[in-house]
Amino acid sequence: MAKRLGEIMIQQGWINEEQLQKALKFQNQQGCLIGEACVKLKFINEIKLAQALSKQLGIPYASIDNHVLAPEKGQGLEKILNEQFCRDNAIVPLFMEDGVMAVAVCDPTNMMLLDNIKLVSGMEIQLFVSTRDQILKTIDSFYSSQTNLIDQIVDDKTGGGGDDVDDGLTPDGKLDLDRVISATSKGAQSIKLVNAIIKQAIAERTSDIHLERFDEKVSLRLRIDGVLYERTPPPLELLDPIISRIKILSKLDISERRLPQDGSFSIKYQNRIIETRVSVCPTVFGEKLVLRILDKGAVELKIDNLGFEPRQKADFLAGARAPNGLLFLTGPTGSGKTTTLNAVLNTIKSPEVNIMTLEDPVEIKMEGISQVQIKAQIGLTFAAGLRSFLRQDPDIILVGEVRDNETAEACLKAAMTGHLVLSTLHTNSALEAVPRLLDMGIEKYLLASTLLVMAAQRLVRQLCPFCKQPYKPSPEVIEQFNHECMLNPLPDPNKLVFYKAVGCPKCMNMGYKGRRAIYEIYFNTEAMKSVIYKDADVQKLAVEAAKGGAWNLRASGWRRVMAGLTTVEEMLSVTVTEK
Repeated sequence: MAKRLGEIMIQQGWINEEQLQKALKFQNQQGCLIGEACVKLKFINEIKLAQALSKQLGIPYASIDNHVLAPEKGQGLEKILNEQFCRDNAIVPLFMEDGVMAVAVCDPTNMMLLDNIKLVSGMEIQLFVSTRDQILKTIDSFYSSQTNLIDQIVDDKTGGGGDDVDDGLTPDGKLDLDRVISATSKGAQSIKLVNAIIKQAIAERTSDIHLERFDEKVSLRLRIDGVLYERTPPPLELLDPIISRIKILSKLDISERRLPQDGSFSIKYQNRIIETRVSVCPTVFGEKLVLRILDKGAVELKIDNLGFEPRQKADFLAGARAPNGLLFLTGPTGSGKTTTLNAVLNTIKSPEVNIMTLEDPVEIKMEGISQVQIKAQIGLTFAAGLRSFLRQDPDIILVGEVRDNETAEACLKAAMTGHLVLSTLHTNSALEAVPRLLDMGIEKYLLASTLLVMAAQRLVRQLCPFCKQPYKPSPEVIEQFNHECMLNPLPDPNKLVFYKAVGCPKCMNMGYKGRRAIYEIYFNTEAMKSVIYKDADVQKLAVEAAKGGAWNLRASGWRRVMAGLTTVEEMLSVTVTEK
């Protein structure tokens, strides 16, 4: 006799007997399944539920991580079960063999759904169990690789324009990408194109969409892992309707084409909400449109996923858990500073701590933290917000960026009056934060006593694990590695193996897939405080930091190269050597 689902979850150590009783009571009240009750009560996540169902029913578990949730290409699976049917029912075909089709589902107990799959496919079914989110992500990657959505819509001939056009919005005004726009008018075609471009961008892990006109040519580029790639552009005659559609979504003035405009809108897609920021700028050939995609679901705010080395993580968290002081994270725009700081706050937040943030704009919304949007046009600046915060009894304050003397002094005052202040600066290295703050008018003795941590970060593209190729580095590269890696003792040069990018279908022939941060973290030691107090010389600070066992960005990059996570060329492109 098959074990009950609750028994399996207890045996695995995922829940205890008390939680099971609470889930059973919740199940009776809500009329749901026991597994669903445990997920809603946050005793387990959907992955654990799928694994428990797999053990209970003897059905294989499929996930993206174990590479089972990977549909076979070339078998015509997309013709047997079309995308809309799969999306509506949260299923995805995996492969066919001897007249049997393997299908991943999130609810293997739904007999009506299984009968419908058999009816639609005309085949016997072999079941795999997975989570809804992972199935929907697989649908995106599999079906988008079968056809180019933009080409498909452009080739679709429009009707006479008399159809009623579905605006594709939810009742609360969000763009619903899961809705099918069936009308064939020209207005509907521009709506479909906007949806297709955004869907394609999300599927390819895009951070920014660039759409612009050059004379008689339209350019569509997606920024993926920090690099712009060209994609099939929409036709010239649909460019203005597309921009108007985005303006309407962003509540911008569609008649204004002479001045820059900024706006935002929300997207509902695969049971999650994605925020977008919109910038429209007039150029000599027409308006240029840039959409920044802020997909919280694509970023896990866990400090262990950021890329800290153990020593760096310990130093950073030591500063973040201090009762008061200043912590500065430096780096250029787009280097992931916001994600790192939010992940740190997510790690240290608790009901006993009052955390408040001042941001411009608020990119990642988090529960349990009071987040304030800067509005300089009405006088809500960083400095003004900080003064107000001090009357809100905060323990920890995050200031999006220190841009001027007034904000720097407000941060210092907050740190000196018993608050922990985290912020960012635009400097080339972590240690250069010291002279920058001194230039803003901060006294040396005050900075030396309040500064806890100076950090810097960059993002490097990660090698695709499926196609990267090993090679032996040249003597010149080994010499540079030995000089800059700051390792003691140095590795045996005969055992050094680096990797190069190649490209394969799994990484869209880029050779890289995803990005990871590299850091330099300097906890302000007594020796470094002494240097700041005397002359704040950056070179002397670097010497004292190295004596304490810390290392710079370039050395962090070489550690990633040595681990086979990135290439020498990629690492050198984002780091600079210390003079």
